[in-house]
Amino acid sequence: MMDTIKTGRYIQHLRKTKGMTQKELAEKLNISFQAVSKWENGDALPDTGILLDLCDVLETTADKLLNGGTVAVKERRMMRLEDVIIGFECIEDIGKYFGESSTFYQGMVEGINQKMNIDLLAYLKDPRTREVLYAEVLIQGILDGKTVDMEEIEATFQNEKMVGTIRKYLEKAKG
Repeated sequence: MMDTIKTGRYIQHLRKTKGMTQKELAEKLNISFQAVSKWENGDALPDTGILLDLCDVLETTADKLLNGGTVAVKERRMMRLEDVIIGFECIEDIGKYFGESSTFYQGMVEGINQKMNIDLLAYLKDPRTREVLYAEVLIQGILDGKTVDMEEIEATFQNEKMVGTIRKYLEKAKG
């Protein structure tokens, strides 16, 4: 939801940074200074017809202007199982690239083992427990507000219990 007061303050900040009065900004846009005042007070938003011109004058982007100076980052809401699998392959690759005796690799593995109370390397070697790791990552993603494609899960997972568990978390998250 857009915060008109935050947007207005940002417009005012940019205008003042440029050393312009409300009247000068209004003249550049061929509008009344009262319109600029309404924006800055949070009483109204710029019309779409002049939004791009306003952004040009204030040297900003429409998304940044309408979000009050913050860049709107679109978070990817869909978690792909393929990405999770690649993530675990990358963990294994660190051992290959750095060497399994590397303190970086050992520290990473030990940290995961301690945090999750597992033997990561043993889990990664066994296809059944590897699938449990995938499920754990997917469930954590669901708890963080992401979603998954159940068809992808059903087509890839061998363990029906894990599929059912993921489905339950997903349904609970959807409400």
